Amino acid sequence: MKNLIQFIIKNRIAVMLVLVALIIASMFSTVQKLAIDNSLSIWFLEDNSRYKDYLEYQEEYGSDEIIIALLEVENALDSSAVEQLKVLSAALEGLDFVELVFNFSNAKYPGFSRSKLSFEPLYDANRSLRSQKRLLRQMPAISNQLITDDAQGYFCYIQLKPTPEIEENRTAIVSELDELISEHYEQYALSGPPVLNDAYNKGIFKESISFGVLTILVILIILLLLLPDKKYVLIALSSVGIPLVLLFGWVTALGFSLNMISMLIPTILMVYSVCDAIHIINIFHKEREAHPALSKLELIYSSFKKSFVPCSFTSLTTLLSYLALYVSPLPAFKNMGLVSSLGLLLCFVFVYVICAIGFSFIPSSESSKSSKDSAPQQTQFAHRIATWSSTHPRKIIIVFSMILLLGVLLISRVEINTDSLDLLADGTDKEQLERVEQRLQGTSRLQLIVSPKSNTVLLNTKGINELEDFQNTLEQHPKINNPISLVNIKNILQKRNPLLRASDLASQNIEVINTLDSSGFFRFFTDDQKSAIMTLSLPQMSTIELEAVVAFVDKRFAEHFDLNAYTLKVNGFAAVYTQLNRFIVNTQLNSFLAAFFAAFLCLFLFVKRSRIALLVLLPNLIPLALLVLVMVLWDIPLGVTTAMITPIMIGIAMDDTIHLMYNYKRYKAMSMSAVDAMNQAIIYTAPALFASSLALTAGFLVIASSAVPAVKVFGIFCAIAVCAALLMDLLFLPALLKKCDKH
Repeated sequence: MKNLIQFIIKNRIAVMLVLVALIIASMFSTVQKLAIDNSLSIWFLEDNSRYKDYLEYQEEYGSDEIIIALLEVENALDSSAVEQLKVLSAALEGLDFVELVFNFSNAKYPGFSRSKLSFEPLYDANRSLRSQKRLLRQMPAISNQLITDDAQGYFCYIQLKPTPEIEENRTAIVSELDELISEHYEQYALSGPPVLNDAYNKGIFKESISFGVLTILVILIILLLLLPDKKYVLIALSSVGIPLVLLFGWVTALGFSLNMISMLIPTILMVYSVCDAIHIINIFHKEREAHPALSKLELIYSSFKKSFVPCSFTSLTTLLSYLALYVSPLPAFKNMGLVSSLGLLLCFVFVYVICAIGFSFIPSSESSKSSKDSAPQQTQFAHRIATWSSTHPRKIIIVFSMILLLGVLLISRVEINTDSLDLLADGTDKEQLERVEQRLQGTSRLQLIVSPKSNTVLLNTKGINELEDFQNTLEQHPKINNPISLVNIKNILQKRNPLLRASDLASQNIEVINTLDSSGFFRFFTDDQKSAIMTLSLPQMSTIELEAVVAFVDKRFAEHFDLNAYTLKVNGFAAVYTQLNRFIVNTQLNSFLAAFFAAFLCLFLFVKRSRIALLVLLPNLIPLALLVLVMVLWDIPLGVTTAMITPIMIGIAMDDTIHLMYNYKRYKAMSMSAVDAMNQAIIYTAPALFASSLALTAGFLVIASSAVPAVKVFGIFCAIAVCAALLMDLLFLPALLKKCDKH
């Protein structure tokens, strides 16, 4: 190591020039190639059967990428308002990325005359206002999705091309549509999956910038307060910033994109790297004070030697904890794990390179300010903590063991749930969504395909009646709005033709329905004309509510259809979204087991004794148990952002543990008893532990300042866990070892 340090110091100018060149190249790559991608594909593997079915469904039955525009007018039934809507429709239909446009101006209604089914325009300028209103009342399920209840607004549905075709250009598409609509209407609101996705992307970009700036300011304040001398601030900041710039330059060159999960990487890496820098700088400063006669090389070598083992093990455990996210079935978490692990490796390497260069510019003969100016209170507190864990070890062990046991017992009561509205920051986009939701009562579609098995015939009198009973039952669910199917065609026709029978809508008229409904927005049959399609309108819901809706649909289908003769297939974004809960559970379980095994392995290699390794691991589980208690007591669900908290917290908790254990082993090697060795380790390590924990807590509180509710919860949970981990390392761990380590 000494030779390497000497080489870096000797060639420090050349090394600095190389770093500057790499930084410039990385910044250029980041600015040119950094993209934001929060599309559905990052939450599902390409070979996932439900995701593949969803993509095939879009290709076959129409894209689920639908933008809903609420267009405010004075009177929706006025001819001039309808003409204005027609002009907008023509402009929208001329866009390459638009599949179709559906609204009041081009909607049609069914008619039945002389045994013939036909579709006529829903709006006719020659029709009287009274007749127009009567017609709309006869078809409420459709008219409610075209005109607002007060007849002062239209709902315009803009169906885009299937997801694979528009995914890369979704932001530009939404922007162009917004601009086009603004040319025709002053008062309007946009909603739907493409708009929400664009809002997610804008929020991610804005928060990534704000997180970065806030984190740098917070770290600067912490360094000024906690470093033993201000001359170390530039060294610490460089060791924080340089690895991060290089990381993003490299990963963006490889096509990496930011998303709702990976936007947290810069803040997390900055606070991690500053923790290592604080430990190394504190040791170097103490060495300068204790050995002022040593040469510059000897001082750097001595400080690196004392810090390398604990810092390498803490970096390894944290790296492996993040890498444990790779076992998640969600691509977003896999990428988060890989990029974070690479970033932690870069931070560990460059913190030593930068500290070596920085320390080399500090004259070894310079009289250094004593760090005792700011240390007395911390040292006094450390003495007090060491005394507490010596005088009350049994009480400490019992209290914290109860917390751990209670957390384990309550795990099953933690709700697994993700609310789509919690993923959207407060602001204009969220207000528009709520505005459309309030007027329309549903901005998401779910399609049900009822198919007969073998030679069973669905589209006859009996089958249509069964479908009607099924649809009527679904309408009783408070979250299901305006089901549309062949049943609606039948009901409209029977209201206008009371003598019409269901048999008149049987198979001989299927082709007419498919070909004459020129809007194409609602599908009534599959292409083979054997299966019926029912479209449900749903409001924005949490995953647990969506699961309940799908379960309700399945149960009612089983009650109304013979399962030996019919099958039900549920399609649409909502159906795919329900899978998130299962993936979250898998992420938590798999990543926890991987992180736990990695942490135990690192501890065993570090302490060389399996019993002590297990004892040392116990305090690192209590922060997780505490989070379980918080989630249960305050009814906070485990969602898509908090799903990665388990491995991250294990890695964070292990950092301070390893630094404390390193000094504990060092003092025990001097033939001290367990009590004396731990007391000395606490007194020596506490200032650095306070500083690093404060940096981590401050960093996660920056994340907690997010305008996105789900991200805010993640930041708060991490801050709580960091504080709990520090408490465990200073109280529970010392009490355990003082009581149990008789070696």
